Amino acid sequence: MGKYRILGRLAHGPLADVYRAQDTIQKLKVALKVPKSGHHMGHEEFLHEVQVATKLRHPNILAVLNASYIDKRFVIAMELGEESLADRIERRMSSERALDLAGQALAAMAHAHENKIIHCDIKPENFILFPENQLKLGDFGFAKFNLRTLKASGSGTVDYIAPEQAMGRPKFQSDVFSLGLVIYQLLSGKLPEWPFDWPLAGMDRLSKRVNPELIEVLRNAIQLDPKKRYRDAVQMQAAFNKARSHARKLKRAKKRPAISHRGTLWRRIQWKEFQTHFKKELDTRHACRKCEGPVAESMHCCPWCGIGNPAKGSETPMPATCPRCDRGVKSDWNYCAWCYGSGFEEETSRSYPDKRYTARCASKRCRGPLMPFMRYCPWCRTKVRRSWKLKGSAHSCTSCHWGIAKEYWNFCAWCREPVNRD
Repeated sequence: MGKYRILGRLAHGPLADVYRAQDTIQKLKVALKVPKSGHHMGHEEFLHEVQVATKLRHPNILAVLNASYIDKRFVIAMELGEESLADRIERRMSSERALDLAGQALAAMAHAHENKIIHCDIKPENFILFPENQLKLGDFGFAKFNLRTLKASGSGTVDYIAPEQAMGRPKFQSDVFSLGLVIYQLLSGKLPEWPFDWPLAGMDRLSKRVNPELIEVLRNAIQLDPKKRYRDAVQMQAAFNKARSHARKLKRAKKRPAISHRGTLWRRIQWKEFQTHFKKELDTRHACRKCEGPVAESMHCCPWCGIGNPAKGSETPMPATCPRCDRGVKSDWNYCAWCYGSGFEEETSRSYPDKRYTARCASKRCRGPLMPFMRYCPWCRTKVRRSWKLKGSAHSCTSCHWGIAKEYWNFCAWCREPVNRD
């Protein structure tokens, strides 16, 4: 089909089919949405989907790569993910991963609502999973722009549709209702059914996985009366993040070891000595979310206990955070320097100097400034090949060759290789 070679069918729908395809020119695998032949409604809804998706640039919203007429059919080429959230829900999932996916779903929906767009078809099948647990929202075919008088056909999926939307009056609160059902199913394994009387099916499992504040957020979202719900996904996201942040603080307080314990006291003395030598060089201003040892945002794992992204959830001194890894980023960066995150929504065209920049990107086309221990160039996304050295230490990791504090660390903070002190 044009420059695309069809590899197989991914989904079968009443209006269109989605195929896995190879772009023979750019050598990329894509998801190809092709309307069914003889579809009587024409191409207007597919044109609308492309226009809405193009308007929304966000790491958690599925990007349209190309749209054109091929053999008199309007074909949409999109990013190709690994599976849908509907497929992922069928398998076991940790509470932390489920909450992370819920947060990404809320971020996508909040961005759409900020741009005055109501999705109208929120369901697990329309959330696509990509590598490293990244979630993206797609299928804006039924999306509506918020107008003073907004009428619609009651489009949507029956299991997740809000009552007022079923009557042809979608609102921002309608998306809130549908997303509340999706997140409830994600966390409890059960999809609530009419008349949505509490306690809902799956409440026992939900209570064991999340704190009461998060349950209250979902309860407010799944109210039959739209006036009792959050006004939009932006407000719901704020409530969700507040409840999740409070839950993390309580969890850390319960896990905090007593200083009077002899082993713990020795470890804290070790941490204090380490900070004296390396805090300024590594910017280890944060505490590991598991062992509470001193860590930096740039660390891939905790050098004391080995947990990944040890500073996740900590307050960053940067002006913004990466929606993918939660690390701090600067407003003028194009990509996350720590996790290879996708392009960010463009916030500014200005460039900001920073005294922390000490090196340059190796790419001759870029030569952008780099901060120590960046994994990727924030300007062109090129992986940093040069081995970063740790000032004040002559030791390097035997695996990645980056500088390590061998006298103190149990693991390499950059690649999680165990440190051999012999």
